[in-house]
Amino acid sequence: MSAGAKAVEAFWSALEHRRRREGMSDDELIALARKRDETAVSALIRRHNQRLFRIARGVVHDDHEAEDIVQETYVRAFTALETFRGGAAFSTWLTRIALNEANGRLRRKRPTVELSEVDESSHADGAEVIMFPLSSIAPSPETEAGREQVRRLLEDALDRLPEPFRLVFILRDIEGLGTEATATLLSIKPETVKTRLFRARRLLRAEMRKALLPRFSDVFPFAGKRCAMMAERVIERLRAASF
Repeated sequence: MSAGAKAVEAFWSALEHRRRREGMSDDELIALARKRDETAVSALIRRHNQRLFRIARGVVHDDHEAEDIVQETYVRAFTALETFRGGAAFSTWLTRIALNEANGRLRRKRPTVELSEVDESSHADGAEVIMFPLSSIAPSPETEAGREQVRRLLEDALDRLPEPFRLVFILRDIEGLGTEATATLLSIKPETVKTRLFRARRLLRAEMRKALLPRFSDVFPFAGKRCAMMAERVIERLRAASF
């Protein structure tokens, strides 16, 4: 077999190996990662990149620092994988590490400012949570062309929200987590999650009413080349740490 043929065969073999890893559950991949299987580590990274980046970005307001936080989160997680006992979902464990890393950096930059006042009264008397308008109509070419601008508008609006509202909004409306799961991640009461989500939606609605499309899945994209490069950088650091 020629060198070229061997290279092609190796490529397709690696691709099939990666596809098998992508179809595994987190638990299956974690078991392999504990045996230093780099393809399992890479699969887990690609699977959880989006949420971790959004959470980090929601705290620090900076794409580059958020990416650095995500990388540090993975290094910490995979070098201490034996401490993960499975009491919570792997995604929850990773999210907590990312939140701790992001908040730690924020505290080092400035004093922590607590949310001292929440407008509870606006949620009383049976007030309904104001939802963003939904549409079942497929986006037109004009809509697709303007998506980037709208996404940036939404990101800017999110950046201006107080952090407690912003994180709840990202977890609930963008990531689609339930109230209980969000409360657990942020160590707050479910009632507080509901109140903060209501306030976040209300604050965003005024600015986004005419422009926002219900495409929250496009916010803070972290896929493609950026996602692949994250996996490569983490694995390089794990190798250097004798993972």
